[in-house]
Amino acid sequence: MRILAHLDKNKTAWFLLIVLFSFFLLRLPSLFEPYWYGDEGIYQTLGMGINNGKLLYKDIFDNKTPFLYILYSILNSDQFATRSASLIVGLLSVIAFFFLAKKLFSAARDGSKIHFFATIIFAVIFGLPLIEGNIANAENFMLLPILIAALLIFNQSHKKNFSSFHLLSLIFHLPLLTAGLLLGFAFLFKVVAIFDFAAFIVFIAIIHPGQRLPSKNISNQIISVSVGFIIPIILTTLFFLMNNAFKDFLQATFIQNVGYVSYGEKFLIPQGLLLLKVVLLSIFILYILKVRKILSLTTIFIVIWFAFSLFNAFFAERPFPHYLLVMLPSFSLIVALIVWDKKYQKIITLFVLIAMVLVFNNFHFFSKSITYYENFISFIVGKKSSTSYRAFFDRKTPIDYEIALFLKSKVAKNDTIFIWGNNPQVYKMVGRLPPGRYVASYHIIGYKDGILNTNNAINKAKPKFIVIMPNQQTPPFSLSGYSPRIEIGNALIYERTL
Repeated sequence: MRILAHLDKNKTAWFLLIVLFSFFLLRLPSLFEPYWYGDEGIYQTLGMGINNGKLLYKDIFDNKTPFLYILYSILNSDQFATRSASLIVGLLSVIAFFFLAKKLFSAARDGSKIHFFATIIFAVIFGLPLIEGNIANAENFMLLPILIAALLIFNQSHKKNFSSFHLLSLIFHLPLLTAGLLLGFAFLFKVVAIFDFAAFIVFIAIIHPGQRLPSKNISNQIISVSVGFIIPIILTTLFFLMNNAFKDFLQATFIQNVGYVSYGEKFLIPQGLLLLKVVLLSIFILYILKVRKILSLTTIFIVIWFAFSLFNAFFAERPFPHYLLVMLPSFSLIVALIVWDKKYQKIITLFVLIAMVLVFNNFHFFSKSITYYENFISFIVGKKSSTSYRAFFDRKTPIDYEIALFLKSKVAKNDTIFIWGNNPQVYKMVGRLPPGRYVASYHIIGYKDGILNTNNAINKAKPKFIVIMPNQQTPPFSLSGYSPRIEIGNALIYERTL
């Protein structure tokens, strides 16, 4: 028996080693990508701003919760460092997913091998650039705490000895409190982690078929997770309150995102599509509640999580592929569940097929995944120039590099620049901050104070250079006191003369 146990552990270790090495190879090219992705340019610029004493949201702006920008600031907004951090977190996420899948599928019948299958699906899709796993977006860093929280919560689902709620019970329920803390951290990377939190709360609420709802046992579990969830959020809120920036924090991360989420949601009424999605999700949860007595804990956990993850991905009605990263853990698990749960195989398969039709009809995928690796290998072996290598990602990228090279050679230590365009990565490449609160033209145009704030900042800072990127609408500020200096790839660079 000891020999068999040793062989099993050895098999697991070798499997993880091979999967992790494969994931590393799939992600390796991401470490050497050029500065090309606009959202990363925003994160890099905000990270530089934080390191230069600017207060997030009040002095320099984007509309996500703060942990991503703080991470970028810790890593000095260096792309190699942030991509390396994303790779390391990705490796840890694969390990966490493996143990979650093992726990889920070893709970009953013939599940000993299914977690290997699920882990391969997760690692391969996460490693590929197909849904932008190669980019250091918030989703890349959210998955690890969410996966660990999922493991803690499912592991505790078998335990029913939860006493009445008090401070000591929180200590005794440390795994659930820890799960809540991790979900709170994930939320502070991006607010959509609220849907993972909601999925796990719903799972806790309906897994005890012999109890009336809500029971004291269920309530105490929910309280433990919820308390953990709100602790980091409260601490973050207190920080912005103490720095007189609570209003800016609240507006940037929550209130102003209402308009973002409202995009594309009109169906009969202004928010009709969002309402329809909420109704469909609610009906599904009520159905699971009704049939929970005949389902295994594993099936209940996975289908609920997948339903909320699907809602999450479609929440903002935007086609960005990295939105699908939030679905990846539950998708990998539910594909494995099709093999594992023979009794409900057909209905689960139908559920997944419907979800995939919706995904393929509504999301854009990175279509150059194979040539992505060809491009990297050609560059490494010297068959591609740096210009050609950069142009693979975006034909505008070589122009950004030329602009940055010109500006960097001309600006002095205290000079500022202003980019009228959606290329904030140029700020990072030049090592300068924008004069105002906003770092991209779509923010300047899209927010009420954008034009006024930018105008005032330009008049005060008097940037040495103003760059008008190609295909931008007429700048909403005067170029008086500036004269054209050079044109690079249809981008006009103006130099201050007064």
